[in-house]
Amino acid sequence: MTIVSDARHPASFRSLWLGMAAYLVPTFPIAFVWHLVLFEPTYHALQIYRADPIIPFGLASMIIQAIIFSWVFPRVFTGSSGSVLKNGLRYGLGAGLLSWSFTTLAVAAKHPMASISDYVLLETAFTVLQFLTVGPLIALAYRK
Repeated sequence: MTIVSDARHPASFRSLWLGMAAYLVPTFPIAFVWHLVLFEPTYHALQIYRADPIIPFGLASMIIQAIIFSWVFPRVFTGSSGSVLKNGLRYGLGAGLLSWSFTTLAVAAKHPMASISDYVLLETAFTVLQFLTVGPLIALAYRK
């Protein structure tokens, strides 16, 4: 079975699901541990997050992201001859930059917080870790 958005960009249903898993399986635990365990006191001190985060909203957000990031990969790397690692790191760089723009910069621009620089540093490090991990895994899901 194949999903086809147009004749130039076919993507197998299996690869789409594997790409989604490649995003979700590492992202949820990385985000949970990063935000709610390792750096919870730091985020609390920044005074921007609610005392009781709504975990299902965070998971729903990640599911939407997983669908989109997985769906986009084969459209960006159609016919690419690069290695899985090279394509994955390149994809992680682009996807991570996009994600960083709305999860870090936009949040810092709109929300009051105790330290913008601390927030940007923490979220930048998180985004780098996340997309260094998921970029190559999504590329692996779509390997030929």
